[in-house]
Amino acid sequence: MPGVISALGLVQFRSHRRADLSLDGRPVALWGPNGAGKTNILEAVSMLSPGRGLRRALVQDMARRPDAIGWKIRAAAAGHEVETFAEGESARQVLIDGKPVPQAMLGRILRMIWLVPSMDRLWIEGAEGRRRFLDRITLSFVPGHAEATLAYDKAMRERNRLLKDQVRDAGWYAALEARMAESGAEIGRNRHEALHRIATAQARTGPFPAADLRLLGGETDPQTLSDLLVRGRAADMAAGRTLTGPHRDDLSATYAAKGMEAAQCSTGEQKALLISLMLANARALRGEPVVLLLDEVAAHLDAGRRKALYDEVCALGAHVWMTGTDRDLFTDLGPRAQGFEVTEDGGISAVSERSIA
Repeated sequence: MPGVISALGLVQFRSHRRADLSLDGRPVALWGPNGAGKTNILEAVSMLSPGRGLRRALVQDMARRPDAIGWKIRAAAAGHEVETFAEGESARQVLIDGKPVPQAMLGRILRMIWLVPSMDRLWIEGAEGRRRFLDRITLSFVPGHAEATLAYDKAMRERNRLLKDQVRDAGWYAALEARMAESGAEIGRNRHEALHRIATAQARTGPFPAADLRLLGGETDPQTLSDLLVRGRAADMAAGRTLTGPHRDDLSATYAAKGMEAAQCSTGEQKALLISLMLANARALRGEPVVLLLDEVAAHLDAGRRKALYDEVCALGAHVWMTGTDRDLFTDLGPRAQGFEVTEDGGISAVSERSIA
């Protein structure tokens, strides 16, 4: 029976000159040596959502080198034909069922979430990464979150321009701050809603520990945000940028069973908390067309937790994609998953379907 994504095609994308995968709805396991092009396939899948994908790469950097003639990704996804592509140095374009649409529409087709190795330091590095993490989760629940974020960022850029130019006339700021207050409050409401749904869906017992999440900031009242922006103009002008608003929010996490801040936990505990949150995210979206991308997760788990993860992903009802360097990492999945070996020769990747069992 077809799954969330029943077909995926790549043309001139990263190391793949061409790749075509026919999918049957089971979890997908991709294995092969480092550099073979496994993560490139996950990145291609992530481009079926709004934004810059799991690597946050520039559009022109996704084209296969040295050709650099552009790239294309095609997918049969959730009952739609989806294409996204870029030609030469042009911006990315999106077609759904043959019609050009804004990128934000992709969030209404698929609910896309991912966990990649670069996120392993999420709790100990800067707040920007945690906001991106939270907004990806939020987008999976509230597809309109992308539009609210774009509206806020556009108004803030214009306000920052006035601040840098030392414009002091309040009349220039009023309309921009009103737009920022409305969209900023919507962002706050969306983020709070996402955290509530994650908290409800988290398993409080099991191999992956629950995390208590708290949004630092997250103002939901437009008038309060507007007042903060007005009062902060002098300080903002001195800094040359806006210092108050949802772009300054942060996310904190506590290992619930231990009452310990995630930043103080061991590396293994931090990884387990992240996996727990991804599973809760997918669980809370049950019934929606969910795609969960797990890059190189299995290699960092002991045998017991690896088996528990596979049991979880097979029960989720989501279309889960996983990568690893060796087929043996996926033997506990057996026939429950669809396997593909990724190889590389002379800088060109190839994908072949293989049995896992």
